[in-house]
Amino acid sequence: MDVVLLSRLQFAVATMFHFLFVPFTLGLSVLVAFMETKYVKTGDETYLRMTKFWGKLFLINFALGVVTGITLEFQFGTNWSRYSAYVGDIFGSLLAIEATAAFFLESVLIGVWIFGWRKLSKKAHAAVMWLVAFAGTLSAVWILIANAWMQNPVGFTLRDGRAELVDFTAVLFQKFAILKFIHTVSAAYVLSAFFVMGVSAYHLLKKKNIEFFTRSFRIALVFGLVFSLIVVIIGDLNGVIVAEKQPTKLAAMESLWETTTRAPVYLFALPDEENEKNKIEIGAIPGLLSLLVFHDIDAEVRGLKAFPREERPPVLITSFAFKGMVGLGFYFMLVTIIGWFKRNRLVDSPKFLKLMLLSIPLPYIAIELGWVVAEVGRQPWIVYGLMKTSDAVSPIAGSQVLISLIAFIIVYSLLGAVGFYLIAKNAKKGPEPASD
Repeated sequence: MDVVLLSRLQFAVATMFHFLFVPFTLGLSVLVAFMETKYVKTGDETYLRMTKFWGKLFLINFALGVVTGITLEFQFGTNWSRYSAYVGDIFGSLLAIEATAAFFLESVLIGVWIFGWRKLSKKAHAAVMWLVAFAGTLSAVWILIANAWMQNPVGFTLRDGRAELVDFTAVLFQKFAILKFIHTVSAAYVLSAFFVMGVSAYHLLKKKNIEFFTRSFRIALVFGLVFSLIVVIIGDLNGVIVAEKQPTKLAAMESLWETTTRAPVYLFALPDEENEKNKIEIGAIPGLLSLLVFHDIDAEVRGLKAFPREERPPVLITSFAFKGMVGLGFYFMLVTIIGWFKRNRLVDSPKFLKLMLLSIPLPYIAIELGWVVAEVGRQPWIVYGLMKTSDAVSPIAGSQVLISLIAFIIVYSLLGAVGFYLIAKNAKKGPEPASD
């Protein structure tokens, strides 16, 4: 049994499951904070009911995110000890800051928010939720900086067989990290917006709590529209930096084999990794790839054949994930634009409401595809250009990893079933009745 493959699968299972909850936590905390602020400013009890209803879903989701996130960091010691020994001076410090300066802060503040309804003033209680949102975002900052360093290692020197940190600011403020943060957090906001719109659409279709869910829908719609546009714009900028820093990933994303000027974008491409000639390419737009990544329609883009075979990432998975992510990104933008024109007649737009209800899973899928592009597209490197994944795994037996992988799948399946049941049950139940 291949210990590298099994360890990668185990980490993928844990990460992708954990990532079902993190984006929702990031986005919904901001929406709940906004709703509570509206209650404080207006005194309108509907906003208070909105805060408590969506806040309950936020808390369920947060609990699941905590449980699934803890196991991830342990794997750096159990499955990836050579990686930890090699880059722990940099990567470990970033994770330590995330835990002590962000995660613990977020957890404490959530406790204050839960138990502070009758102990804090209205303004103070609303401020606590804004601080929760800030702490969650701060946590994302450190995690994404750490991941960006794996994508583009900077600010280090090699000494005694280890990568040691020499320029902390270079790690913090590199362009890769900034774009990754904006893109990922914006995608999280889109996900939470579509969840709120989808649940609201469910109740509006049933003609229940119309005023309550119309307001919820409109707030989430503005949120989703703004950040779906940002996701597309930052995604384009990400393509530029990937072309510069990770040319093999770019070639795999676009299934581009030959180095060429006026490089095209294919609307659909089916690569064959065994024989580059046995591929299907449909809808070529000449020069578009060169224009997008180099802002020059005649620019040369290196194809996969320009790199050794052992340094090429898996093309089929990377390309399909990228095309799917991009397609969904434009879908979110289009649907929210349509929603803007229907925002004042939602109850009279049942087809649109059904579309929004069915769209709830799509941002989850898009975010998971984005993770696949980032991580699978980086292979065979665990730290791009510095350390290969095969050199990072712990010296353990494949049978040990197989047992833990099976255990992860079983436990996470049960946990996911319970978690999503609770979220769905409370979402369908709706808010508490208005007080007299």
